Amino acid sequence: MSSNPVAETVASLLPRAKAELAELVAFKSVADFTQFPRSESEAAANWIADALRAEGFTDVALLDTPDGTQSVYGYLPGPEGAKTVLLYAHYDVQPPLDEAGWTTPPFELTERDGRWYGRGAADCKGGVIMHLLALRALKANGGVPVNVKVICEGSEEQGTGGLERYAEEHPELLAADTIVIGDAGNFRVGLPTVTTTLRGMTLVRVRMETLAGNLHSGSFGGAAPDALAALIRVLDSLRAEDGTTTVDGLDSTGTWDGLEYPEEQFRADAKVLDGVGLIGNGSVADRVWARPAVTVLGIDCPPVVGATPSVHSGARALISLRVPPGMDATEATKLLEAHLTAHTPWGVRVTTEQIGQGQPFRADATSPAYQAMADAMAVAYPGETMQYAGEGGSIPLCNTLAALYPQAEILLIGLSEPEAQIHALNESVSPRELEQLSVAEALFLRNYAAG
Repeated sequence: MSSNPVAETVASLLPRAKAELAELVAFKSVADFTQFPRSESEAAANWIADALRAEGFTDVALLDTPDGTQSVYGYLPGPEGAKTVLLYAHYDVQPPLDEAGWTTPPFELTERDGRWYGRGAADCKGGVIMHLLALRALKANGGVPVNVKVICEGSEEQGTGGLERYAEEHPELLAADTIVIGDAGNFRVGLPTVTTTLRGMTLVRVRMETLAGNLHSGSFGGAAPDALAALIRVLDSLRAEDGTTTVDGLDSTGTWDGLEYPEEQFRADAKVLDGVGLIGNGSVADRVWARPAVTVLGIDCPPVVGATPSVHSGARALISLRVPPGMDATEATKLLEAHLTAHTPWGVRVTTEQIGQGQPFRADATSPAYQAMADAMAVAYPGETMQYAGEGGSIPLCNTLAALYPQAEILLIGLSEPEAQIHALNESVSPRELEQLSVAEALFLRNYAAG
């Protein structure tokens, strides 16, 4: 890679990129303003806006989206008649979870064992830096050959759909010939990968109510209906004996026909404890890329410490259902809500409320942009061939953009490979991945312009 001027430029810019990522990671930009100050997200948005202005972007704007957050937009004009490429990332992050569980502070970028640790380092503040690096490398080597639009979302992790709604209300704003979503990742470090499918998702809150108030479990237990017990029974009905997701009416038999995911590698990536089995059936790729998956994200019930001997009058849970390509998330939500109601025992009062949704996504991997990216990745990753993988997670904006701009080609790349441990404790990014993917993105823009 060293004989490539673009690669040499990116390598020389890496120390600056680390310093910038450290500044960006320091903002506690969790878009849940009941937990973290709004000012932290606003400061991160302003940092990105300033960075775009410094790179010569015009029309830089903080977009107030309908969910109460801000997305950052910028436009960099290219040569006359050039194609337009939209580069996407998001600056909001997941909460750090248990800060004491981090080896180093979650909002301080820290180098350790050749990786940079910090919340958002890979997902997706590193994606913001990747786009900046690619553009700087091109500017230093003859210029950026396309018109570039950048959009950095402020609430992707919350699933509240602010940018999707904004894009639908301003359809001309993000229009592009090709869209590069910088929020995916390589299948493993050093293996260049484009993600061609995403599972959609729905979030449903379910509540059980049985009594006017909690009761003494000695005086009333055994006859009084316990709301927590009812909830546990309903949640258990969402899985078969082997752990397969079982929502009445929902197909759980889909198969994946691309890159395979070896079971031993998955066990290592997921850090499954010795002796603990995987759940479901079929190949791992079938299970995580081609089938629905239910997860109980949280339960409201008394903690063990301080618990009293009570029959519970109410309990609730938050349930996530990942929905594979080919399945409609709206229909899946209806089936999930109907299942929860149908499996509620003892005539318990049950209410369900949907609080978020995104449709699954499948890209057209035969489009010219994919060849341009394959050629770019072959240079950025010497000796490697671009792979096509699925992704079990969701990026609802992909479907909004695909619907708004049906002619646009959409590619998903990024820094969230398995070692990054995104959404978990001790999230990190590989600086080598940041370097090589920035080179790949720069070369892709050049290839695409010439194609």
